[in-house]
Amino acid sequence: MAIRKIARMGHPVLRGVAKPVPDPTAPEVQALVRDMIETMIDANGAGLAAPQIYEPWRIVVFQAPPERAPEEVDEEEAFDHTAPLTVLINPEIEFLTEETEKGWEGCLSVPGLRGSVPRVTALRYRGVTPKGERIERVARGFHARVVQHECDHLDGILYPQRMEDLTELIFESEARVWLAAHAPAKEQDNG
Repeated sequence: MAIRKIARMGHPVLRGVAKPVPDPTAPEVQALVRDMIETMIDANGAGLAAPQIYEPWRIVVFQAPPERAPEEVDEEEAFDHTAPLTVLINPEIEFLTEETEKGWEGCLSVPGLRGSVPRVTALRYRGVTPKGERIERVARGFHARVVQHECDHLDGILYPQRMEDLTELIFESEARVWLAAHAPAKEQDNG
């Protein structure tokens, strides 16, 4: 196992469409998956896609542990904000609703920034495990957000490309100040 270097926004590997994995059980796929998990954990990420470590394959790993969930979640978001450590090879996503919700995202390939990104709130994902077993799950809330974010990497999409308002792209170091400055405006809109 090895901790790999993570590609950053601007590198061409992040703009390409990843290739399907012909044999999910191949030894080189097993080694890549181990490196991806170790790299994600070392970087304190919620997920990682193979292109982020310069490998153009349709593989994602992710986890949505409770401590990674947003600090303030509404009841719908809280419904399913966790996911076990998952390895998904050749993933497919089926949206179960047209409803979207904005939420703050960061990315190991876009370090130091956060953006408010609209995402579909419920989906079904399918794929194959490294053992060649089919996996299918329904995801909502933070879990669904993580799956969409990681699978976007497989199609050359970074979260800023999904943003509707680039004034909501901020440095992590300024998040508390930004949120405090925008809280009164949000309350006025609701009230």
